Amino acid sequence: MQGQSLIVAAIIGIVAGWLASFVVGGGGLIKYLIWGVIGSYVGAFLIPMTGITIETGFPVVNAIIVSTIGAIVLVLVARLIT
Repeated sequence: MQGQSLIVAAIIGIVAGWLASFVVGGGGLIKYLIWGVIGSYVGAFLIPMTGITIETGFPVVNAIIVSTIGAIVLVLVARLIT
């Protein structure tokens, strides 16, 4: 990944984690980044499996929505395990 791509991925991860924290709670910038970035992979895996397509017309918004859904699922599963 290029430097700009890493920065954009980090910003998307932070925003997605921050949005997910409103739904499931949590806090801290580092937690937001971790849940959002890992959630983007979870969301990218789960969303196509469900047959749902997210098309807002803006690729960054699509990525934030998918990452947020993934982060929410990830946090809820982590809470079930612990």
